[in-house]
Amino acid sequence: MGIGSEGASVRTGLDVVASQDFRPWRSMRLGVVCNPTTVDRRLVHVADLLAARNDLRLVRLFGPEHGVRGTAQDMIGVDGAARDARSGVPVVSLYGNGFQSLRPPRESLDGLDALVFDIQDVGSRYYTYIYTLALCLEAAAEAKVTVWVLDRPNPLGGLEVEGNLVEDGFRSFVGLHPLAVRHGLTVGELAALFVAERNLSVDLHVVPMEGWRRSMYQDETGLAWIPPSPNMPTLDTAICYGGQCLLEGTNLSEGRGTTRPFELFGAPFVDPYALRDALVERDLPGVAFRPLWFQPTFHKYSGEACGGLMLHVTDRHAFRPFATGLAVVSAACELWPDRFRWRTERYEFVEGIPAIDLLCGTDRIRGQIEAGAPLSAVRAGWLADQEAFAARRRRFLRYE
Repeated sequence: MGIGSEGASVRTGLDVVASQDFRPWRSMRLGVVCNPTTVDRRLVHVADLLAARNDLRLVRLFGPEHGVRGTAQDMIGVDGAARDARSGVPVVSLYGNGFQSLRPPRESLDGLDALVFDIQDVGSRYYTYIYTLALCLEAAAEAKVTVWVLDRPNPLGGLEVEGNLVEDGFRSFVGLHPLAVRHGLTVGELAALFVAERNLSVDLHVVPMEGWRRSMYQDETGLAWIPPSPNMPTLDTAICYGGQCLLEGTNLSEGRGTTRPFELFGAPFVDPYALRDALVERDLPGVAFRPLWFQPTFHKYSGEACGGLMLHVTDRHAFRPFATGLAVVSAACELWPDRFRWRTERYEFVEGIPAIDLLCGTDRIRGQIEAGAPLSAVRAGWLADQEAFAARRRRFLRYE
Protein backbone atom coordinates (compact mmCIF):
# COMPACT_ATOMS: atom_id res chain seq x y z
CA MET A 1 0.00 0.00 0.00
CA GLY A 2 1.02 3.62 -0.43
CA ILE A 3 1.39 6.18 2.31
CA GLY A 4 -1.98 7.84 1.58
CA SER A 5 -5.41 6.68 2.65
CA GLU A 6 -6.48 3.07 2.84
CA GLY A 7 -8.18 1.62 -0.20
CA ALA A 8 -6.98 1.52 -3.77
CA SER A 9 -3.26 1.53 -4.47
CA VAL A 10 -2.39 3.54 -7.57
CA ARG A 11 1.10 3.49 -9.07
CA THR A 12 2.18 6.74 -10.71
CA GLY A 13 4.22 6.88 -13.89
CA LEU A 14 7.32 7.37 -11.74
CA ASP A 15 6.49 4.25 -9.73
CA VAL A 16 5.99 2.30 -12.95
CA VAL A 17 9.31 3.31 -14.52
CA ALA A 18 11.07 2.73 -11.20
CA SER A 19 9.58 -0.79 -11.07
CA GLN A 20 11.29 -1.34 -14.43
CA ASP A 21 14.59 -0.35 -12.77
CA PHE A 22 14.65 2.72 -15.06
CA ARG A 23 15.62 0.52 -18.00
CA PRO A 24 14.10 2.86 -20.63
CA TRP A 25 16.48 5.62 -19.54
CA ARG A 26 19.73 3.70 -19.26
CA SER A 27 22.59 5.56 -21.00
CA MET A 28 20.35 8.59 -21.64
CA ARG A 29 21.32 12.13 -20.64
CA LEU A 30 18.26 13.31 -18.74
CA GLY A 31 16.70 16.63 -17.86
CA VAL A 32 13.80 16.49 -15.39
CA VAL A 33 11.01 19.03 -14.88
CA CYS A 34 10.12 18.54 -11.22
CA ASN A 35 9.00 20.06 -7.94
CA PRO A 36 8.22 18.72 -4.43
CA THR A 37 5.44 16.47 -5.78
CA THR A 38 7.90 14.50 -7.89
CA VAL A 39 8.25 11.61 -5.46
CA ASP A 40 7.75 7.88 -5.63
CA ARG A 41 5.36 6.00 -3.36
CA ARG A 42 8.04 5.89 -0.63
CA LEU A 43 8.20 9.73 -0.86
CA VAL A 44 11.72 9.73 -2.34
CA HIS A 45 12.29 12.62 -4.74
CA VAL A 46 13.14 11.83 -8.36
CA ALA A 47 16.39 13.83 -8.17
CA ASP A 48 17.56 11.62 -5.31
CA LEU A 49 16.47 8.47 -7.13
CA LEU A 50 18.31 9.32 -10.34
CA ALA A 51 21.40 11.01 -8.91
CA ALA A 52 22.13 7.95 -6.76
CA ARG A 53 22.49 5.65 -9.77
CA ASN A 54 25.64 5.09 -11.80
CA ASP A 55 23.77 3.82 -14.86
CA LEU A 56 21.71 7.01 -15.30
CA ARG A 57 22.91 10.50 -16.20
CA LEU A 58 20.89 13.24 -14.54
CA VAL A 59 22.22 16.33 -16.32
CA ARG A 60 19.76 19.09 -15.42
CA LEU A 61 16.67 19.91 -13.34
CA PHE A 62 14.00 22.32 -14.52
CA GLY A 63 11.91 24.18 -11.95
CA PRO A 64 8.36 25.47 -12.72
CA GLU A 65 6.60 28.24 -10.78
CA HIS A 66 7.57 28.02 -7.07
CA GLY A 67 10.86 26.27 -7.97
CA VAL A 68 12.26 22.75 -7.84
CA ARG A 69 11.91 22.61 -4.06
CA GLY A 70 8.69 24.68 -3.94
CA THR A 71 9.93 27.55 -1.77
CA ALA A 72 8.78 30.58 -3.82
CA GLN A 73 5.37 32.19 -3.39
CA ASP A 74 2.94 32.78 -6.27
CA MET A 75 4.10 35.01 -9.15
CA ILE A 76 7.61 35.35 -7.64
CA GLY A 77 10.39 34.91 -10.18
CA VAL A 78 12.97 32.22 -9.40
CA ASP A 79 16.69 32.70 -10.09
CA GLY A 80 17.75 30.73 -13.14
CA ALA A 81 21.42 30.30 -12.21
CA ALA A 82 21.53 27.73 -9.44
CA ARG A 83 22.25 24.18 -8.40
CA ASP A 84 20.00 21.91 -6.42
CA ALA A 85 21.35 21.99 -2.88
CA ARG A 86 20.94 18.27 -2.27
CA SER A 87 21.85 16.64 -5.59
CA GLY A 88 24.23 19.30 -6.85
CA VAL A 89 22.58 19.10 -10.27
CA PRO A 90 22.26 22.40 -12.21
CA VAL A 91 18.77 23.93 -12.12
CA VAL A 92 17.09 25.87 -14.93
CA SER A 93 14.23 28.11 -13.79
CA LEU A 94 11.07 28.02 -15.89
CA TYR A 95 9.49 30.91 -14.01
CA GLY A 96 11.38 34.18 -14.04
CA ASN A 97 10.36 37.78 -14.62
CA GLY A 98 8.91 37.70 -18.13
CA PHE A 99 6.91 35.43 -20.41
CA GLN A 100 10.07 34.39 -22.24
CA SER A 101 11.36 32.86 -18.97
CA LEU A 102 8.55 30.26 -18.97
CA ARG A 103 9.98 28.21 -21.82
CA PRO A 104 13.21 26.16 -21.65
CA PRO A 105 15.99 28.12 -23.40
CA ARG A 106 17.36 26.27 -26.41
CA GLU A 107 20.79 25.92 -24.81
CA SER A 108 19.25 24.27 -21.73
CA LEU A 109 18.20 21.34 -23.93
CA ASP A 110 21.59 20.96 -25.59
CA GLY A 111 23.19 17.64 -24.72
CA LEU A 112 19.95 16.05 -23.51
CA ASP A 113 18.58 12.82 -24.92
CA ALA A 114 15.29 13.15 -23.06
CA LEU A 115 13.30 15.67 -21.07
CA VAL A 116 11.21 14.06 -18.31
CA PHE A 117 8.11 15.85 -16.96
CA ASP A 118 6.74 14.65 -13.61
CA ILE A 119 4.62 17.16 -11.69
CA GLN A 120 1.29 16.84 -9.88
CA ASP A 121 -1.46 19.01 -11.40
CA VAL A 122 -4.63 20.05 -9.50
CA GLY A 123 -7.20 19.76 -12.29
CA SER A 124 -8.02 23.45 -12.91
CA ARG A 125 -7.17 25.47 -16.01
CA TYR A 126 -5.45 28.31 -14.13
CA TYR A 127 -2.77 26.14 -12.53
CA THR A 128 0.42 26.97 -14.40
CA TYR A 129 2.22 23.62 -14.42
CA ILE A 130 0.21 22.34 -17.37
CA TYR A 131 1.40 25.29 -19.47
CA THR A 132 4.97 24.62 -18.40
CA LEU A 133 4.32 21.18 -19.91
CA ALA A 134 2.96 22.71 -23.14
CA LEU A 135 5.95 25.05 -23.49
CA CYS A 136 8.39 22.21 -22.75
CA LEU A 137 6.77 20.15 -25.51
CA GLU A 138 7.15 23.06 -27.93
CA ALA A 139 10.80 23.62 -27.00
CA ALA A 140 11.58 19.90 -27.20
CA ALA A 141 9.96 19.68 -30.63
CA GLU A 142 12.23 22.42 -31.92
CA ALA A 143 15.33 20.91 -30.30
CA LYS A 144 14.47 17.35 -31.38
CA VAL A 145 14.57 16.10 -27.79
CA THR A 146 12.36 13.20 -26.69
CA VAL A 147 9.82 13.97 -23.94
CA TRP A 148 8.72 11.49 -21.29
CA VAL A 149 5.64 12.40 -19.24
CA LEU A 150 5.17 10.37 -16.07
CA ASP A 151 1.46 10.41 -15.40
CA ARG A 152 -0.17 11.26 -12.07
CA PRO A 153 -3.80 11.38 -10.93
CA ASN A 154 -6.03 14.32 -11.56
CA PRO A 155 -6.87 14.88 -7.88
CA LEU A 156 -10.45 15.88 -8.77
CA GLY A 157 -11.03 12.73 -10.79
CA GLY A 158 -11.46 12.56 -14.52
CA LEU A 159 -15.24 12.58 -15.03
CA GLU A 160 -16.45 16.14 -14.55
CA VAL A 161 -15.94 19.04 -16.96
CA GLU A 162 -17.01 22.58 -16.07
CA GLY A 163 -16.67 26.03 -17.53
CA ASN A 164 -15.99 27.97 -20.67
CA LEU A 165 -12.96 27.94 -22.98
CA VAL A 166 -10.23 30.57 -23.27
CA GLU A 167 -10.91 32.90 -26.19
CA ASP A 168 -8.35 34.39 -28.58
CA GLY A 169 -7.02 37.63 -27.13
CA PHE A 170 -7.15 36.32 -23.55
CA ARG A 171 -4.38 33.71 -23.63
CA SER A 172 -1.91 33.88 -20.74
CA PHE A 173 0.01 31.66 -18.37
CA VAL A 174 -3.28 30.95 -16.54
CA GLY A 175 -4.97 30.01 -19.82
CA LEU A 176 -2.52 29.26 -22.63
CA HIS A 177 -4.78 26.75 -24.40
CA PRO A 178 -8.57 26.53 -24.87
CA LEU A 179 -9.36 24.19 -21.98
CA ALA A 180 -12.45 24.09 -19.78
CA VAL A 181 -11.86 25.44 -16.28
CA ARG A 182 -12.25 21.95 -14.82
CA HIS A 183 -10.74 19.85 -17.58
CA GLY A 184 -10.87 16.36 -16.05
CA LEU A 185 -7.60 15.25 -17.66
CA THR A 186 -4.33 13.89 -16.31
CA VAL A 187 -1.00 15.46 -17.27
CA GLY A 188 -0.33 12.52 -19.59
CA GLU A 189 -3.65 13.06 -21.34
CA LEU A 190 -3.01 16.79 -21.55
CA ALA A 191 0.40 16.15 -23.09
CA ALA A 192 -1.21 14.16 -25.91
CA LEU A 193 -3.88 16.86 -26.37
CA PHE A 194 -1.24 19.61 -26.57
CA VAL A 195 0.82 17.68 -29.11
CA ALA A 196 -2.22 17.11 -31.32
CA GLU A 197 -3.92 20.49 -30.98
CA ARG A 198 -0.73 22.59 -31.07
CA ASN A 199 0.50 20.55 -34.06
CA LEU A 200 3.83 19.60 -32.46
CA SER A 201 6.27 17.18 -34.04
CA VAL A 202 7.78 15.71 -30.90
CA ASP A 203 8.69 12.20 -29.78
CA LEU A 204 6.33 11.89 -26.80
CA HIS A 205 6.29 8.93 -24.41
CA VAL A 206 3.63 8.87 -21.69
CA VAL A 207 4.16 6.37 -18.88
CA PRO A 208 0.60 5.68 -17.69
CA MET A 209 -0.45 5.03 -14.12
CA GLU A 210 -1.55 1.63 -12.94
CA GLY A 211 -4.78 1.25 -10.97
CA TRP A 212 -6.23 4.73 -11.49
CA ARG A 213 -9.89 5.11 -12.44
CA ARG A 214 -11.55 8.30 -13.63
CA SER A 215 -13.96 8.32 -10.68
CA MET A 216 -11.12 8.57 -8.14
CA TYR A 217 -10.35 11.67 -6.13
CA GLN A 218 -6.80 11.87 -4.76
CA ASP A 219 -7.80 10.52 -1.33
CA GLU A 220 -9.08 7.34 -2.99
CA THR A 221 -5.77 6.49 -4.69
CA GLY A 222 -3.66 5.35 -1.72
CA LEU A 223 -1.15 8.10 -2.60
CA ALA A 224 -0.07 10.81 -0.19
CA TRP A 225 -1.08 14.41 -0.85
CA ILE A 226 2.07 16.45 -1.50
CA PRO A 227 1.31 20.19 -1.65
CA PRO A 228 2.14 21.10 -5.26
CA SER A 229 2.54 24.79 -4.35
CA PRO A 230 2.80 26.76 -1.08
CA ASN A 231 -0.89 27.69 -1.06
CA MET A 232 -2.27 24.28 -2.05
CA PRO A 233 -1.92 22.50 1.31
CA THR A 234 -4.73 19.95 1.03
CA LEU A 235 -7.02 18.16 -1.38
CA ASP A 236 -9.85 20.34 -0.02
CA THR A 237 -7.91 23.36 -1.32
CA ALA A 238 -7.70 21.84 -4.78
CA ILE A 239 -11.42 21.05 -4.81
CA CYS A 240 -12.25 24.71 -4.09
CA TYR A 241 -9.51 26.24 -6.24
CA GLY A 242 -11.34 25.97 -9.57
CA GLY A 243 -13.66 28.76 -8.47
CA GLN A 244 -11.89 30.53 -5.64
CA CYS A 245 -8.85 31.32 -7.80
CA LEU A 246 -11.10 33.88 -9.49
CA LEU A 247 -10.73 36.03 -6.38
CA GLU A 248 -7.16 36.75 -7.51
CA GLY A 249 -8.80 38.98 -10.11
CA THR A 250 -10.51 41.09 -7.42
CA ASN A 251 -9.71 42.97 -4.22
CA LEU A 252 -11.18 40.13 -2.15
CA SER A 253 -8.63 38.07 -0.26
CA GLU A 254 -8.54 34.49 -1.50
CA GLY A 255 -7.18 33.45 1.90
CA ARG A 256 -3.46 33.58 1.17
CA GLY A 257 -1.71 34.32 4.42
CA THR A 258 -4.06 31.99 6.33
CA THR A 259 -3.90 28.26 7.00
CA ARG A 260 -6.84 27.58 4.62
CA PRO A 261 -6.20 29.48 1.39
CA PHE A 262 -9.01 29.33 -1.21
CA GLU A 263 -11.40 28.05 1.47
CA LEU A 264 -11.33 31.27 3.50
CA PHE A 265 -12.11 34.50 1.65
CA GLY A 266 -13.23 38.04 2.35
CA ALA A 267 -12.08 41.64 2.86
CA PRO A 268 -12.18 44.35 5.55
CA PHE A 269 -15.35 45.79 3.99
CA VAL A 270 -17.24 42.47 3.89
CA ASP A 271 -20.17 41.75 6.23
CA PRO A 272 -19.92 37.95 6.60
CA TYR A 273 -23.61 37.42 7.28
CA ALA A 274 -24.78 39.57 4.38
CA LEU A 275 -22.47 37.71 2.03
CA ARG A 276 -23.60 34.33 3.41
CA ASP A 277 -27.25 35.24 2.89
CA ALA A 278 -26.63 36.43 -0.67
CA LEU A 279 -24.89 33.15 -1.55
CA VAL A 280 -27.59 31.02 0.06
CA GLU A 281 -30.12 32.77 -2.19
CA ARG A 282 -28.12 31.60 -5.22
CA ASP A 283 -28.91 27.96 -4.32
CA LEU A 284 -25.43 26.55 -4.99
CA PRO A 285 -25.20 22.74 -4.83
CA GLY A 286 -22.82 20.79 -2.59
CA VAL A 287 -21.53 23.71 -0.53
CA ALA A 288 -22.20 25.59 2.70
CA PHE A 289 -20.75 28.92 3.87
CA ARG A 290 -19.69 29.76 7.44
CA PRO A 291 -19.40 33.45 8.44
CA LEU A 292 -16.14 34.39 10.15
CA TRP A 293 -13.34 36.93 10.52
CA PHE A 294 -9.68 36.29 9.71
CA GLN A 295 -6.40 38.19 9.60
CA PRO A 296 -3.93 37.28 6.83
CA THR A 297 -0.26 37.22 7.81
CA PHE A 298 0.85 38.12 4.26
CA HIS A 299 -0.55 38.98 0.82
CA LYS A 300 -3.80 41.01 0.56
CA TYR A 301 -4.80 42.81 3.78
CA SER A 302 -1.80 41.50 5.72
CA GLY A 303 -2.37 42.24 9.39
CA GLU A 304 -5.93 43.53 8.84
CA ALA A 305 -9.11 41.96 10.14
CA CYS A 306 -11.28 40.73 7.27
CA GLY A 307 -14.91 39.73 7.32
CA GLY A 308 -15.64 36.75 5.16
CA LEU A 309 -16.68 33.15 4.85
CA MET A 310 -15.23 29.68 4.91
CA LEU A 311 -16.39 27.48 2.07
CA HIS A 312 -17.33 23.95 3.22
CA VAL A 313 -17.88 21.40 0.45
CA THR A 314 -20.69 19.11 1.63
CA ASP A 315 -20.98 17.01 -1.52
CA ARG A 316 -17.96 17.12 -3.79
CA HIS A 317 -19.78 15.30 -6.59
CA ALA A 318 -22.54 17.92 -6.71
CA PHE A 319 -20.24 20.89 -6.04
CA ARG A 320 -19.50 23.13 -9.02
CA PRO A 321 -16.37 25.16 -8.18
CA PHE A 322 -16.39 27.56 -11.15
CA ALA A 323 -20.06 28.49 -10.72
CA THR A 324 -19.51 28.90 -6.97
CA GLY A 325 -16.50 31.18 -7.45
CA LEU A 326 -18.43 33.36 -9.88
CA ALA A 327 -21.32 33.51 -7.40
CA VAL A 328 -18.94 34.79 -4.71
CA VAL A 329 -17.56 37.46 -7.03
CA SER A 330 -20.98 38.58 -8.29
CA ALA A 331 -22.42 38.73 -4.75
CA ALA A 332 -19.55 40.93 -3.52
CA CYS A 333 -19.88 43.18 -6.58
CA GLU A 334 -23.61 43.56 -5.92
CA LEU A 335 -23.38 44.10 -2.15
CA TRP A 336 -20.44 46.53 -2.03
CA PRO A 337 -20.37 48.36 -5.39
CA ASP A 338 -18.37 51.26 -3.92
CA ARG A 339 -15.71 49.05 -2.33
CA PHE A 340 -15.42 46.00 -4.56
CA ARG A 341 -12.76 46.32 -7.28
CA TRP A 342 -11.31 44.30 -10.15
CA ARG A 343 -7.55 43.83 -10.08
CA THR A 344 -5.93 46.12 -12.68
CA GLU A 345 -2.23 45.49 -11.96
CA ARG A 346 -0.02 43.34 -14.18
CA TYR A 347 -1.00 39.70 -13.79
CA GLU A 348 1.02 36.68 -14.92
CA PHE A 349 3.19 38.86 -17.20
CA VAL A 350 0.20 40.51 -18.93
CA GLU A 351 -0.46 44.26 -18.86
CA GLY A 352 -3.66 46.00 -19.89
CA ILE A 353 -6.12 43.11 -19.52
CA PRO A 354 -7.92 42.73 -16.17
CA ALA A 355 -6.82 39.62 -14.28
CA ILE A 356 -10.43 38.42 -14.04
CA ASP A 357 -10.63 38.38 -17.86
CA LEU A 358 -7.44 36.31 -18.09
CA LEU A 359 -8.76 33.87 -15.50
CA CYS A 360 -12.16 33.63 -17.19
CA GLY A 361 -10.56 33.55 -20.63
CA THR A 362 -13.01 36.23 -21.83
CA ASP A 363 -14.31 39.68 -20.91
CA ARG A 364 -17.89 38.51 -21.42
CA ILE A 365 -18.30 37.07 -17.90
CA ARG A 366 -17.05 40.25 -16.22
CA GLY A 367 -19.52 42.24 -18.32
CA GLN A 368 -22.39 40.00 -17.22
CA ILE A 369 -21.42 40.35 -13.54
CA GLU A 370 -21.18 44.14 -13.82
CA ALA A 371 -24.61 44.19 -15.50
CA GLY A 372 -26.12 42.18 -12.63
CA ALA A 373 -26.95 39.12 -14.74
CA PRO A 374 -28.23 36.14 -12.72
CA LEU A 375 -25.87 33.20 -12.29
CA SER A 376 -28.18 31.05 -14.43
CA ALA A 377 -27.60 33.39 -17.39
CA VAL A 378 -23.84 33.41 -16.85
CA ARG A 379 -23.76 29.61 -16.73
CA ALA A 380 -25.90 29.33 -19.85
CA GLY A 381 -23.21 31.27 -21.68
CA TRP A 382 -20.61 28.57 -21.20
CA LEU A 383 -22.64 25.37 -21.62
CA ALA A 384 -21.89 25.08 -25.33
CA ASP A 385 -18.14 25.45 -24.62
CA GLN A 386 -18.38 22.86 -21.86
CA GLU A 387 -20.10 20.33 -24.08
CA ALA A 388 -17.71 20.96 -26.97
CA PHE A 389 -14.68 20.42 -24.75
CA ALA A 390 -16.14 17.25 -23.24
CA ALA A 391 -16.44 15.87 -26.77
CA ARG A 392 -13.04 17.18 -27.88
CA ARG A 393 -11.14 15.54 -25.06
CA ARG A 394 -12.58 12.04 -25.55
CA ARG A 395 -9.91 10.79 -27.93
CA PHE A 396 -7.17 11.63 -25.41
CA LEU A 397 -8.63 9.66 -22.48
CA ARG A 398 -6.34 6.81 -21.36
CA TYR A 399 -8.23 5.47 -18.36
CA GLU A 400 -11.71 4.05 -17.94
